[in-house]
Amino acid sequence: MSLLDQLNAIDHPLVMGVVNITPDSFSDGGLFFSAQQAIAHANRLISEGADILDIGGESTRPGSQQVDIDEELKRIMPVLEALVHTGVPISVDTSKPEVMKRAIAAGAQMINDVHALRNPHALEAVAANAHVKICLMHMQGMPQNMQANPQYTDIVTEVKNFLQQRVQIAEAWGISKDRLVIDPGFGFGKTLQHNLTLLNRLDKFTELDVPVLAGLSRKSMLGAITGNTVHQRLHESVAAALLAVIKGARIVRVHDVKASKDALAVYHAMIQQNHVSQ
Repeated sequence: MSLLDQLNAIDHPLVMGVVNITPDSFSDGGLFFSAQQAIAHANRLISEGADILDIGGESTRPGSQQVDIDEELKRIMPVLEALVHTGVPISVDTSKPEVMKRAIAAGAQMINDVHALRNPHALEAVAANAHVKICLMHMQGMPQNMQANPQYTDIVTEVKNFLQQRVQIAEAWGISKDRLVIDPGFGFGKTLQHNLTLLNRLDKFTELDVPVLAGLSRKSMLGAITGNTVHQRLHESVAAALLAVIKGARIVRVHDVKASKDALAVYHAMIQQNHVSQ
C-alpha cells in the first residue's frame, strides 16, 4: 500500500513533485520536454524524497493553449510507463477522459484534474477504477482567459461551495469520498489578494472532510510579493508550502522537492515534540 493510499491515516503531509512534459509551462516549460529528460528529472525528484509524482503533458498556465489528445498521450505515456515501477505513486495532470483512461490502464494511481471532472465523460472515465484517487480543482474561467479579471463576492465561500458540489457529484457517480482530494486552485482565476485570502483561510476547506492539495510553488502570486522571477522563487515557494501545511494541506505540489521536504521535516519534528511533551 502506497503513502497515497494511506493519505487519510498518516501523520504527515505528502510532497508531490512536478514533472511537466511541455514546451510552455510557466516554470519549466521545455526543460524536460523529451521523455528521456522528463524521466531523468522524475528520478531526481524521487531521490530527493518525492512521495508522489505529478506528470502532465499540457500546460495550464495563464494564456496557455490546449493540445490535442494524441499529442498529450505522446508526451506522457512513455514517461508514465517508465515510472510506474519505481514504487512512487504517479499522478497524471489531465482533463481529457481519453487520457485519463489510458493513464489509469498504464498504472497511474491518481488523476489531477484542473476542471474537476466537468468535461463530458470525465466522471465515467474514472468512476469504475476504485483504486485511483482524483483531485478536484477549482478554476474560474479557462486557462486562456482566467486571469483577465477574476471576480468574487466571497472567494472562500464560493470556492468551497464549488468543491463541495463537485465532491457530491462525484459521490453520486459512485466515487467514494476516500478517493477524493480537493484543490482550491491557487492562481487559477484569482488575483493576489484572492490567493492570499485562500491561503490564510485554507483550514476552512478541511471542513469538507476531504484531503486538501495546495499548489503554490513558483507561482506569480509569490513573485508579486517578493519581486523575484520564476526561477528565483525557491524560498517563497517553501514558505508557502509550509504555511499551507500549517493551515491543513495534506499534499503540497512543488517543483523543489528536497527543500520542501527539509522544511516540512523541521515542522513535523516540532509537532511530534509537542505531542510528546503534552
